[in-house]
Amino acid sequence: MQKLPTLVLLSGLVAAAGIAGLASPGAPRTSLDIYYIDTEGGQSTLFVSPAGESLLVDTGNAGGRDLDRIVQAIEAAGLSRIDHLWTTHYHGDHVGAMEELSKRVPVGRFYDHGPLAAGDRATPPTFIGMYEAMSKGRRTTVKPGDKVPMAGLDIVTVASNAVATRTSAPGAGRPNPACAGVEKKDETAYIDPDNGASAGFLLTFGRFRTIDLGDLTWNGELDLMCPANRIGAVDLYLVSHHGIDRSNSPALVHGLRPRVAIMNNGTRKGGALDAFKVLETSPGLEDLWQLHWSYNVGVEHNAPGAFIANIDNNETIASVLTAPPPVGGRQSGPRVGGDPAHAPAYWLLVSAQRDGSFTVTNPRNGFSKTYPAATSR
Repeated sequence: MQKLPTLVLLSGLVAAAGIAGLASPGAPRTSLDIYYIDTEGGQSTLFVSPAGESLLVDTGNAGGRDLDRIVQAIEAAGLSRIDHLWTTHYHGDHVGAMEELSKRVPVGRFYDHGPLAAGDRATPPTFIGMYEAMSKGRRTTVKPGDKVPMAGLDIVTVASNAVATRTSAPGAGRPNPACAGVEKKDETAYIDPDNGASAGFLLTFGRFRTIDLGDLTWNGELDLMCPANRIGAVDLYLVSHHGIDRSNSPALVHGLRPRVAIMNNGTRKGGALDAFKVLETSPGLEDLWQLHWSYNVGVEHNAPGAFIANIDNNETIASVLTAPPPVGGRQSGPRVGGDPAHAPAYWLLVSAQRDGSFTVTNPRNGFSKTYPAATSR
């Protein structure tokens, strides 16, 4: 997959909890900027269009930790409001800070997948009522094919409420050879079926393409990608479900053929070994970037340090790697509330151009890598 290239140090880039922005004040924005905010294994991703319009996907965990990090990203992007707030699903690591965030930053319109999945026991008990009251008159329940109206961007729903699109994106729709040998899983025992109802979208900016499927599970991925690949190839893949192996099937990942993947894992949440193996064998994948160094896979599978936004000190890493394994093994599935806070906490920043080229920057160390526009799909 990746070999560590020469580091490009960006002077003055690192700030206490991230970066203050790459463009000088008042300069016109030409790129689509994407902030992958560290919510310690939850999700919160901020998209800012060249026109300055904003889309925030999910709001991380409850409490001041993730709320402050999201607000810092909003301020760093030079925003005073969120135009579109997209909720992939209703679990606490994706919606926890929503209510408090709306008190600090005005929100224009809300998007979601509709009713809570039947039998779900992982959604905060007070969330649905709060959300319905907050979003009243400003709520859009999306179905496959629905779009978010942002000038210069094409943002189309490809999965929602456990229904996958049956309409192929331009240039897609061919048989997906990555489906061969990939079987559906028994998901009936899951206590958190709202994952499988996740609202996911494909975003296109000129020739640049990226996809966010929330925590869509394995069977939903197969519905989307098999037998025909309805998405085609993407430049950037946000690793589904924090890198948990209940998602990230070869049919999805290998079918998408991403050039770059970003994993929003925590130190112990997500980042499962099988998910890493699927990524490592994905055709055409140049680099994996991570929000955290994953203790689930140790030194054998984590990306090189320059590609990881948040890393514990050497002493902490050594103590974890040399400790005896816990009795019965360690559960790598979701834990609401995330891991203990890292301070400072860094996001990963992607700046994409209309020609399909894009740059990923790690503010922790000033490392940046630019990917030229794809020559073919």
